[in-house]
This record gives sequence, C-alpha cells and structure tokens, in this order.
Amino acid sequence: MNDHILAQAVALAGTSCYVFDIDVLKKRVAFLRAHLPKSILLCYAVKANPFLAAEIAPLTDRLEICSPGELDICCRLGCDPDRYVISGVYKAPDVIKGRFLRGGSETYTVESLSQYSLLKELALTAQKPMRLLLRLTSGNQFGLSKPDLEAVLTDALAQPLLDVCGLQFYSGTQKTSAKRLAKELAELDAYLNELKDRYAYEAEELEYGPGLPASYFQGDCFDEEAHLLALSQALDAMRFSGKIILELGRGVAADCGWYLTRVVDDKTIDGQRFAITDGGVHQLTYYGQIMAMKHPYVRLLTPHPGAKEEEWTVFGSLCTVNDILVKRIPLAGLAIGDVLVFERAGAYCVTEGMSLFLSRDLPAVVLHSKGMLRLARKNTPTDGLNTPVCAPFSVDQE
Repeated sequence: MNDHILAQAVALAGTSCYVFDIDVLKKRVAFLRAHLPKSILLCYAVKANPFLAAEIAPLTDRLEICSPGELDICCRLGCDPDRYVISGVYKAPDVIKGRFLRGGSETYTVESLSQYSLLKELALTAQKPMRLLLRLTSGNQFGLSKPDLEAVLTDALAQPLLDVCGLQFYSGTQKTSAKRLAKELAELDAYLNELKDRYAYEAEELEYGPGLPASYFQGDCFDEEAHLLALSQALDAMRFSGKIILELGRGVAADCGWYLTRVVDDKTIDGQRFAITDGGVHQLTYYGQIMAMKHPYVRLLTPHPGAKEEEWTVFGSLCTVNDILVKRIPLAGLAIGDVLVFERAGAYCVTEGMSLFLSRDLPAVVLHSKGMLRLARKNTPTDGLNTPVCAPFSVDQE
C-alpha cells in the first residue's frame, strides 16, 4: 500500500473511508503460517472485520461466526459453510434451527447447558448429525465450567447423532506474555488427557485463541517473531495428538487497514491547536485507546515539506468531548482540507465505533488488491435507522 493508492481511494469513495489491502492480508497469513508449526490450522474470527470474510476464507481453514448477522454475511458472500464454526454466547433458537436444517456440516460451539439442550433437540428431531465444540470457560461469562462440560460430554457421547469433535478455549486479546500462553496450553493439554483417562474420550481437535497482539501505538515495543517462536514451542510440547486450530482476528487483520478522514475545521483555544475531522470515534476505535492518551500511527496523506511542525489535538465531528482521535501529536503544516491517515486499522476499528451516535454516516469501505480498487460500501446515512416508524397500537386499559 502506498499514498498514491490511498489518494485514489479517497477520490473514489470520499472521506471518511476505510481502505483494506487484500495483498497485505495475504502476506500476513503467509507470515503466520511460516512462523507456526506446519500442522497448525488457522481460523478467522469474522467479527474482527466482516469486509474481509470472502477474501480470507480461502486463506484460512475456518471462519468463526458469532452472530446471526455474521452468518448472513458469510452465506451472502458464498463462503464455504463446511468451514463455519457457529459460535456466540447466545444462539437464537429460530436462527440456529433454520441454519441447521438447511446447512452443511458446519460446527456448533456449546456455551451452556441450555445451548446443549437446544442443539441436541435439533439433531434428534431432524435425525441429522451435528458437530459440536465444547467451549471451556476462562472464568468469564463465556463457555462451560468443567463440571458442566463433563456433564455435556457424558450425555453427548451416548448420542449417535452428536459428534463432540473437541474443545474450544479463548481467554482474551492482546496477550503479550509467552509464559501465559505456555501455561494455558499446558493446562489444556493436561485437561484433554484427563478427559481421555476419565471418559475414554479422545478429542479430535482443540480450537485455541492465542490473542496475538497488534502494535497499535507509537512506542509499542514487541518482538513478534520471538513471541511466535515461543508459541510454537509451547504447541510442539503438547502431548495432544489431534488437530490444533488457532482462532485469530486482530492478529490477522490489523495491519491491512487504513482509515482516512479529512480535516474540516481548525481553531486555537488557549494556545492549543485543535483540528476537527469529518470522522470521529464513532468510526474509528483502537483497542486500548482511552481518551486518545496514546498516539496511533497517523500521518498526513499529502505532506507539507518545510512546514513548521506543531502539536495538534484531533477531534471528530461528534458533539461530545469524548470524540478525540489523538492528542497533542506533532504534524507539519496541517490545514483544512488535509486528509489524515490512521494506520493499522484493519481489525475491529470499522465495526466497534458508536456507529449510530448522532446519526452520522457510516464510512465508506474500499478494498485494494493488485492495483485495483473496489468500492465495498458507499458512505452510508444512518438517520433512517434512528427515525421512528410506527403504526398506532392500542393498549388494553386495566
């Protein structure tokens, strides 16, 4: 990606907009595969960036789907349903029933006893096989406790239509500690061995979320190659002989995205220089960014050689003091009309903002690959979503 392509994307889509580079995405997946054991499979968490789903599906071994909307997106894009892992702490019964009856051999995670009852009933009623992954909790609201997991496992092993293919475990994001990863994997390895001894159950696979970190802010110091080497060593040390699938979102997609927003106003108040953009925190959110106290990688799309460098605090266009994109960052010659480029915005940023706040537009989305630009979404108004449209409804009076 270079600034010439970004400028063409702005000409195509206007501002604010996101640009996602599929060539960078492909290189990233290749980098991860080269630095992990050859036997390790990769699963992409669609929630990280659904605009990449169709592009990344052929590059990875699975797609993790956590909502009915994500399921509709993947089906609409023609992704292979046999690679779906349908996850989520709540699975709407009607949605799951409809999907299961018309679906392929997708896998369903089990996050609670009631979810298991729902999935079991669907399989028995339809007399159709179902693949299950039992999600082990890491101590939060997700997944099953060990006693509940073992109760589900005991029952499921007696059901010919239910294939408990393995366990799923995910304990957080931005995990920089190699020791923590090694400890988690050793504990999972021991638990899988315990299930084998106590229940004669040998899992076919383990889906594990390593929470690979992304370096979003200037000054972040992280040796990724050393981290991946330590992760690989911990994986190789496991006795578990089944498939291991790493679920990744941020670790795959962060580097392939750029957010571009235009300066629409500037002012000086008590000696401080403020710039106002046509974007804001409703469109761009970095993980770990609190009130813009850290500096993301941001620059002017068109620099001003020889201009004086000044400290600017950049605000978005929302009517709230919280709409701060970056504080006191040095920029040379910043002026109204300039476009700011925020880097490493490929994961979550496009969907995690307060999209409907103040009924501002959704940013455009542009995909780039091999010198070609595709407009994936126009700058989209949201006022219709916030406008009440209702017919009169009489309420019985007691």
